[in-house]
Amino acid sequence: MLTREGYDRYVAAFNAKDYDAVADFYVDPPLMTFFGVEIRSRQALKDFYAFLHDHVKESVTVLNFACSDTLTAIDAVIRVEGVKDLTREALDARGLHEFFPIAAGQMQEMRQFIFYTIKDGLIERVECALAQA
Repeated sequence: MLTREGYDRYVAAFNAKDYDAVADFYVDPPLMTFFGVEIRSRQALKDFYAFLHDHVKESVTVLNFACSDTLTAIDAVIRVEGVKDLTREALDARGLHEFFPIAAGQMQEMRQFIFYTIKDGLIERVECALAQA
């Protein structure tokens, strides 16, 4: 089970860009599918977030949290602040066609529903969807 306390540790590692600690919350290999991205290895997870967070500061504010032995569900606001221009061309070159470009100094907030499938206390799969405005 990924409890609220465990999830808070996960988010703290994520916000600190400690990708090894983030990856430790996952089974090996992980499976993440969201916004056209599919991540199937620990290294791919680290590479994806290293690239993204080189361009943006991302933070998670949890609005609602629920967990069981097999699922942790989050209703959250994801705040993305551009620290370096992230262009359409750079996103497309990485296959991130469903991501939005953002310029340095810009800010985007998105409400997301994030579902973590849990196996033996670790994250096995991540799926997420944007809330409609």
